[in-house]
Amino acid sequence: MPAVPARDPASEADELIGLLSLERLEDNLFRGQSRDIGTKYVFGGQVLGQALTAAQATVEPPLVRAAHSLHAYFLRAGDIDAPIVYDVDRTRDGGSFSVRRVSAIQHGQVIFFCAASFQQAEAGAEHQLSMPEVPRPEDLQPAPALPPERLAQLPIKVQRWLDRLGPFEFRHVYPRDELDPPRRPPYQQVWFRLAARVGDAPELHRALLAYASDFHLLGTATFPHGISYYQPNVQMASLDHALWFHRSFRADEWLLYAIDSPSAQGGRGLARGLIYDRDGRLVASTAQEGLIRVLPAAP
Repeated sequence: MPAVPARDPASEADELIGLLSLERLEDNLFRGQSRDIGTKYVFGGQVLGQALTAAQATVEPPLVRAAHSLHAYFLRAGDIDAPIVYDVDRTRDGGSFSVRRVSAIQHGQVIFFCAASFQQAEAGAEHQLSMPEVPRPEDLQPAPALPPERLAQLPIKVQRWLDRLGPFEFRHVYPRDELDPPRRPPYQQVWFRLAARVGDAPELHRALLAYASDFHLLGTATFPHGISYYQPNVQMASLDHALWFHRSFRADEWLLYAIDSPSAQGGRGLARGLIYDRDGRLVASTAQEGLIRVLPAAP
């Protein structure tokens, strides 16, 4: 059996940063490439991170404002083999806030759009919900690799998704077998971080968090039903995504993703997430609704 290649965290992180670094075609027009990570279509987190990168690039000096919220809709499946063009509308620059609207375009059609809001730093009232009491990431084991014989029974795309290490490390507080999922209450906690240290630019870490925020979120809505994305008769797709940035953070340091799903109905599921740093500071919040269809099993 061939040896499994050693993980190169720095190379994987550099590849992701390159993916989030867009080519500027015009003042408000950018182009990004896609990476096939084993999903059937372009990974939603990639489009989120690239769209935020494009919006951030248009909030230029003398404006000194940081993104505090992003609200997005996924309209069409993205083509992995084609670049994505991001068209940014500079909707408003007010006294304290700026708003940008971003359309992601492939083959002449809008596949995604979002609005991002930016705020000049200011002081104000503060409170937050406390971080759940969970084991520290160093006390948890990384998910074990699937045995080769079990991996070989899966479709090629699923094999590539499950067999890849990727630029982020994930450690689940309550691991679940996604290939034979039990029924469980709709919540989970996952520690995650970029696998290698990167630069200090806050804009980069926000784009990285936007990318990572699409992992594990909608899947939480499947827990009570004993199904998962990897089953051939289950269709899942993100419909929308919201992300709020509350406090400073680093994506290359451990963050806790505490996720719950309050409802699933009508072929859709809703999931919410709170993201904490190791010190218990609430640094971001997320929400997502997605399509969840269970089709009749093939004969």
